[in-house]
Amino acid sequence: MKPKLLIVEDDPNLGEILSEYLGLKGYETTLKRDGEEGGEAFKEDEYDLCILDLMMPKKDGFTLAKEIRATDDATPIIFLTAKSMKQDIIKGFTIGADDYMTKPFSMEELLLRIQAILKRSVKKEEEDNFPNPFTIADLTYYYQENRLVTPKREINLTTKENELIKIFFENVNKTVERSVALKKIWKDDSYFNARSMDVYIAKIRKYLQDEPSLKILTIHGEGFKLVEVK
Repeated sequence: MKPKLLIVEDDPNLGEILSEYLGLKGYETTLKRDGEEGGEAFKEDEYDLCILDLMMPKKDGFTLAKEIRATDDATPIIFLTAKSMKQDIIKGFTIGADDYMTKPFSMEELLLRIQAILKRSVKKEEEDNFPNPFTIADLTYYYQENRLVTPKREINLTTKENELIKIFFENVNKTVERSVALKKIWKDDSYFNARSMDVYIAKIRKYLQDEPSLKILTIHGEGFKLVEVK
């Protein structure tokens, strides 16, 4: 089956070009013109990936992404934005976006990013060498389901939270180098991706507050270390 993409873009010319180009590259595309139409389309069908413009009438991309993440933590999201301001990019990653592209952009680069994200998703589904569930202290982690159960709550994880937690749990009491984690999950160690990773690690630290014996330490100049205090 062809991967299904939801494209939400208010520029009619760009929207049609995106839909036609990605259709020719083997994807089934659904094009919507604003955030409200995009939200309704997401509720009515299942998609493998969403491409959302940030600045749209009726409902902007940030708001739509928040609504998607309220019910779905796994479907990848790519933001299209005319902005390159740091705070907007970081806000997008905080909401749970997997990637962003600043207009104008190359169609070929967008295609490569879509392929990379979907490839990671398939690889995760096929991976069977990581224990599921994985138990450490009083936490139970379900990698395949993007889920972390603490003594106080059950947390549905975003894709990047899930991949970061997996790396930490695979390397308990070992330093995870910042550049290694960035290249493995974000595919490059650019400044924006490094800031994005810091946001996700801050969120994971909050989750681990439910289990005081586990802490993520910052190893200055190197990376991070999940330590188990007994």
